[in-house]
Amino acid sequence: MRKVLVILAAITALAAAAVPTATPKSHAQLKVALIAPSAHNDLAFTQSMHHALLNLQKKYNFQLSVSENQFVVANAANIMHQYAQEGYDLIIAHGSQYGATVQQLAPQFPKTTFAWGTAGETYGLSNVYAYQAASEQGGYVNGYVASLMSKTHVLGVIGPIAVGDAKLYVDGFVAGAKAASKKTVVNVAYTGSFSDPSLMAKQAQQFIAQKADVLTGSSQSVVGAINVARENHALWFGTQWTQASLAPQNTVATQMYDWMPLLKQIFTRMQAGKKAGLSYTITLRNGGEKIQFNKAFKTPPTIKAKAAKIIAGISTGKIKIPAGQ
Repeated sequence: MRKVLVILAAITALAAAAVPTATPKSHAQLKVALIAPSAHNDLAFTQSMHHALLNLQKKYNFQLSVSENQFVVANAANIMHQYAQEGYDLIIAHGSQYGATVQQLAPQFPKTTFAWGTAGETYGLSNVYAYQAASEQGGYVNGYVASLMSKTHVLGVIGPIAVGDAKLYVDGFVAGAKAASKKTVVNVAYTGSFSDPSLMAKQAQQFIAQKADVLTGSSQSVVGAINVARENHALWFGTQWTQASLAPQNTVATQMYDWMPLLKQIFTRMQAGKKAGLSYTITLRNGGEKIQFNKAFKTPPTIKAKAAKIIAGISTGKIKIPAGQ
């Protein structure tokens, strides 16, 4: 009898060993969705965010789904709702036009974290992050350099719609150009569209006819203006993402958006189980914005040195950028 009990005990022990023990997942794979108004390779706003997410994907172990070219807000809202229903952990609504949708959906899906921008409003919701860009800073640097390099002392600035980081960039560019030289004339126009390159091209041609030898602009539609700059041997300054590949001999510098510092904070907080409800701003000081000179364009070292001084002055607060009108 004793031998039987020993055998039964051994069998029980083996059976228990055969059953896998459940181990807690310290960092289970996150499901992240990006909703954007333009293509992931638009050389502008969307590409800056898409690039940052790809660079962080391995480190923070997340699955990424991308819904691009969602310029129709109603369609984007339906897609966001579907992602939330499917249990996505983080939904990034990369466009200020998506704010009302985030405000509506976030209370319905409290377990989903939402991030949207460029804007600073979290609507007082604990599962919403807001992010924005102090694009007037890089705009000021670009405008200052452009004013120094212009031979005709006439610059052309083309915005899509006078809102958000697009307007901030335009205002900053004008302020920087005026700070560099009071002789400089800065012509400003808005096309009324974020996605129509033909309108950008038409406006760029008008500025060239007004003797502008430097052009700049914001949004994914700037490809139209860049072509005009290249054809007329005008200089080009970019923002959001570099467009140097389209005009390597014309592009001088770009204010690059780097969303990685912002995203790192969001992912770290999510993994630690912390609530959202915070607003972030990328700047020259915190590394979210960088001035990148085009290597294919031979910018004089003296110009680069002056740009570095301006960047340092803005970062330390020594240079105050006046608010645009």
